[in-house]
Amino acid sequence: MPYRVFNLPKLVIGNIPALQTERLDLKIVRLKTAVVEGNFDWTFVRIETDETITGLGECFFAPGLTSILRSLEPLLVGEDPRDIHRLFRKLQLATSGAGSVAGIIYNAISGIEAALWDVLGQWLGAPIYRLLGGKFRDKVRVYVDCHGGEALESLDEVLRSRPASWVARDAKHTAKDYYGTAAEEPPASPDDYRRRALAKRAEGFTALKFDLDVPGTEGPDPHNRVLNNRAIDHMVSLIAAVHDAVGEDTDIAVDCHWRYNASDVVKLAHELEPFRLLWLEDPVPPNNTAGLKEVQSRVRVPIATGENLFLFEGFQEIIAQHALSIVTPDLQKVGGLSIAQNIAQFADVHTMPIAPHNISSPIGTLASAHFCATIPNFLCLEFHASDVPFWNDLVEGLPKPIIQNGFISLPEKPGLGVKLNEEVARRYARKGEPFFE
Repeated sequence: MPYRVFNLPKLVIGNIPALQTERLDLKIVRLKTAVVEGNFDWTFVRIETDETITGLGECFFAPGLTSILRSLEPLLVGEDPRDIHRLFRKLQLATSGAGSVAGIIYNAISGIEAALWDVLGQWLGAPIYRLLGGKFRDKVRVYVDCHGGEALESLDEVLRSRPASWVARDAKHTAKDYYGTAAEEPPASPDDYRRRALAKRAEGFTALKFDLDVPGTEGPDPHNRVLNNRAIDHMVSLIAAVHDAVGEDTDIAVDCHWRYNASDVVKLAHELEPFRLLWLEDPVPPNNTAGLKEVQSRVRVPIATGENLFLFEGFQEIIAQHALSIVTPDLQKVGGLSIAQNIAQFADVHTMPIAPHNISSPIGTLASAHFCATIPNFLCLEFHASDVPFWNDLVEGLPKPIIQNGFISLPEKPGLGVKLNEEVARRYARKGEPFFE
């Protein structure tokens, strides 16, 4: 088997000695998957090579996702994992008959692409951020998703509530499907929001995001996207309580989850202007560019969106038309780290910051952190699992907690910089799914 030998002094990258003997070939031999039940399904993809190197990535949840991943394995076996861009194009072309301009194909490809970067980083003895061009910052600012004033229950791949083993049983909280109506639930109260804000601020976070589509704010008909004045007034009272509690030294963002019409969101945004929000997220459905531009042009609150868009093409028009202020791609579904860099560069030309959406485990979160360090126009990275008690325990190789005083320090070890704690992952693995088998 051919090798290339360097007669060079022994180098040290971080704490890892660089290899003096470099193999010319490296081949993928297997692709394996595992799913852990967090507050969402955390789907891991592992790329195994004919050397000791394995790469780990994470995919955004989707129905049938592990079946898609396994169906892509034959396209990768025997390939050189270092040819990341070529393999991305191969996967894209192979799935074009399935309409791969968007959709859950890219959930799978995004996890594979991240795993390939992990392999390459380990092979070179360098962290992923170095491979992406180096860093602008040593620490990545994190904002915490506070939901609706209470912990989010665990949801499956089609957003149904499930009795996850780590969820505390609380008689005051009724688990519900994300898409369900909230008619039987008591309205969220300003005190709920105030307590949640104070608790997360005490943990060191300087940026908080709250949901606005919670009980008491859905309007008289939860299906028609209409907000009446009473619902708007209740939303404003919730955010006023947060601002009164922590607003002097804390950034506050709000999320509408695409549930409302453009004109009513404009009314809401005008009422929220005194709180000088960090942003208002997802005001209208993600495919409604005209509605998004209408909201953006009529309000003085920054508008953020992007988590449901795919590839550079999905962002090109709304960025070029300045139909938003802040771009929020999800690194576990947008198509991968390279695609995200292209989006960030284009957004930077248009003076727009990037605040990645992120509901992942530490694996996906740290991959996103590598990306966030490499772009000039980074704002903050989402953390959506502050109520999952084993989140920090899922990985090995970093000081704990991973997020300290609202920041993630960038890993300096090769590749992703951490390893999955398979004992913990197996403890919370989803039944009926393979665990790296």
